[in-house]
Amino acid sequence: QVQLVESGGGLVQPGGSLRLSCAASGGTFSSYAMGWFRQAPGKEREFVAGINRGGATNYAVSVKGRFTISRDNAKSTVYLQMNSLKSSDAAIYYCAAQRWGSLNYDYWGQGTQVTVSS
Repeated sequence: QVQLVESGGGLVQPGGSLRLSCAASGGTFSSYAMGWFRQAPGKEREFVAGINRGGATNYAVSVKGRFTISRDNAKSTVYLQMNSLKSSDAAIYYCAAQRWGSLNYDYWGQGTQVTVSS
């Protein structure tokens, strides 16, 4: 069983930056594809960014060019660097892990709150 723990959320002004981290334990981190999702109040959870085992990345249109996902397999950690934050980026951010061959993300963290406000 994989445990995922997010950190790095907080309050930031519009235009500011935050870096989220997600530390994994209990599994073989390098074998998982990893993703970041977010859920704002009253909205459905949405995909933000993903990175596969080989390091290839993909992003939601709304964050492309502003957010960067990366992974450090030696530290079993995935990161989400968020720049030029907007009020619309405010949400609870979740990381997730996808096992090789799985159609869905199999493991989820508890989330970290990101608030964007002046």
